[in-house]
Amino acid sequence: MPTNASWKAYAALFVGVLILSLSAILTAMAQAPGAVVSFYRVLIGNLVLLLPFLASFRKDRLRLSGRGVWLALLAGLFFGLDLAAWATAIRAGGATIPTLLGNLAPIWVALGAWLIFKEQLNWKFWSGLAIALAGVLVVLNLSFENGLQATPGAGWGLVSAVFYGAYLLTTQKGRDHLNALSFFWLSALGSAICLLVLVFLLGDPLTGYPASSIWAFVGLGVVVQGVGWLLITFTQGYLPASVVAPTLLIQPVLTAFLAGPLLGEQFSAQQWLGGAAVLLGIIVVYRSRLAAPAAQPA
Repeated sequence: MPTNASWKAYAALFVGVLILSLSAILTAMAQAPGAVVSFYRVLIGNLVLLLPFLASFRKDRLRLSGRGVWLALLAGLFFGLDLAAWATAIRAGGATIPTLLGNLAPIWVALGAWLIFKEQLNWKFWSGLAIALAGVLVVLNLSFENGLQATPGAGWGLVSAVFYGAYLLTTQKGRDHLNALSFFWLSALGSAICLLVLVFLLGDPLTGYPASSIWAFVGLGVVVQGVGWLLITFTQGYLPASVVAPTLLIQPVLTAFLAGPLLGEQFSAQQWLGGAAVLLGIIVVYRSRLAAPAAQPA
């Protein structure tokens, strides 16, 4: 691989992670229901990427696989529910804790692969799971004495991680049938449809928000969805997953640092320690997956 391409990929990864760390901040600043914020995020992002998607489609004369399209739409359903739960958690409990809990998705992916695809999990996975869950207990200040009186929004943060894990599992299968841009665009289309239905079911208004909320919607759609995730997708073609995935774990750390001055969020030493344990556990889980034998194709 050319050195120049490698440096471009590392630069794209760094900028992409920095942009993604702004996602929770902009979501909190939007001051709108979670489903509404998420709907505008994916809708605007898809409009930004419409021309690149069509250009790629015409240039490569792509033939969209029917199975790939359905898997992309299913992945979009999961991603839409993930975004709605995560944005709801942020509105209830601030930007940092839901973002940290949302990064537990690799654990749910591994458990899903174990239950659904019969992939084997070694002792490193279970060790990482134990470390991460212990960190969650510390972050949320849960104990047998206190019961489940967790940080506001924590439950929705955990729900978002489950849906994001389902999105990653579906993407793992769907990417066998579609290229990155096509799958990303079609899955976001599925997310927009899912979120629009959810908005109507919840009775949330789509209009009447102040200018500050609208600018937050635009920032999420153009910068986070349109640019941030596109940069991450670009890096995956040049850098190994063993580099990209752990680097993405910097996101909740950057979010925590930004949430202080921008949102006035404060965290105790206990929460910082618990957060470090969660990230360590996720890294151990991820490394255990790298060491695991590849599953046989179905």
